[in-house]
Amino acid sequence: NGVRESRVWRDLLGLQNTVVEAVEVDEDTGVIVVHARPTASRRGRCGACQRPSPGYDAGDGRRRWRALDLGTMKAFVEADSPRVRCRRHGVIVASVPWARHDAGHTRDFDDQVAWLATVTSKTAVTNLMRVAWRTVGSIIARVWADTGGAVDRLEGLARIGIDEISYRRGQQYLTVVVDHDSGRLVWAAPGNNTATLRGFFDALGPDRSAAITHVSADGADWIALVVAERIPQAVVCADAFHVVQWATAALDQVRIESWRAARAAARSEPKPRRGPRTATSPKRPASERARSLKLSRYALWKNPEDLTVHQCARLDWIAKTDPRLHRAYLLKEGLRTLFQMPYEQAVEALDIWLGWARRSRIPAFTKLAVSIKNHREAILNAIAHRLSNALIESVNTKIRLITRIAFGFKNVDALIALAMLSLGGHRPALPGRN
Repeated sequence: NGVRESRVWRDLLGLQNTVVEAVEVDEDTGVIVVHARPTASRRGRCGACQRPSPGYDAGDGRRRWRALDLGTMKAFVEADSPRVRCRRHGVIVASVPWARHDAGHTRDFDDQVAWLATVTSKTAVTNLMRVAWRTVGSIIARVWADTGGAVDRLEGLARIGIDEISYRRGQQYLTVVVDHDSGRLVWAAPGNNTATLRGFFDALGPDRSAAITHVSADGADWIALVVAERIPQAVVCADAFHVVQWATAALDQVRIESWRAARAAARSEPKPRRGPRTATSPKRPASERARSLKLSRYALWKNPEDLTVHQCARLDWIAKTDPRLHRAYLLKEGLRTLFQMPYEQAVEALDIWLGWARRSRIPAFTKLAVSIKNHREAILNAIAHRLSNALIESVNTKIRLITRIAFGFKNVDALIALAMLSLGGHRPALPGRN
């Protein structure tokens, strides 16, 4: 019976290579304490590398590890925590088979918390598991260190996307790298500069860097510099969304200039009388024009196929009343259309667009033409290989969602660990499931 009971308690708590010595149940506090010890083959091992090592001392005596709840009662595993002398790590606490090194919870508890953190909210995790959110962050980092160390995330990379994402106020950024072929997030680190990105290629190594064939990026100078330095053989593809975003920003600059001119003209118009406007009220066309230009932003930004009837009418009004702004709109749309063309047509159309922009006499677009010319090869590569940063923008959106669900992370390592567990293809399995 004693052997059977010991086996039942081992199975209930997911204890492997463990001998259950006794069980205490405290009904007043709702706590179950299982006294255990590692089997002979698992005793006297280094907590960091698992290498058999000679004993050093008894350490801090007995300690407890939080296990998965049994019904409504909290469960703990209690055991001695001696120290050993490892040849590599020196004096260190001996490992136990039911928990990771330097953890206060069992492996199954850690894995369940990490799984819940990838699929549900902060409140649900903390309430269900009865732990603080700071503890959840520590568990996530610990599980990812264990999981990430067991797999080679950078193996077999050929086509990658590089981007940055703001994760906190105060210009706090992450640099993220995704694999276009598998759709996985493969690397992330705090910072958005050349030193950060060089860290990725240092981890990748020269041999695997030489295997990279395509890179998609948003045109940032610090990305282009490191890519040219570390993987000069790769085909660089400019992200279509960011290129069109440049044109949209130039268009909005032209709209603001028109609005300011109309607003300046409105200052010379007669002041409106108090009370409701009537047929005899003085006309104020410049004021109406300024107001219409202010409200035309979304009509100018949106794709023609997505416009509402009211927005189409506003564009028609712009075409009739402000040829310069309408010309800027057509330049933006012309650049956007390039990315929908076959490669041979796009090469010719891009040259035509560059000439049009240079002759437009619109400073925002003559300046944009210089940038487009500098990125001409990358833009055409994106069209030829149909590669963009759409995948990495999707990953960035999910990272923002993770941050929002978690109500922000004080520790960036916890954010990176949760993102890698959720989006890196290595989500932990629930205890007892394969």
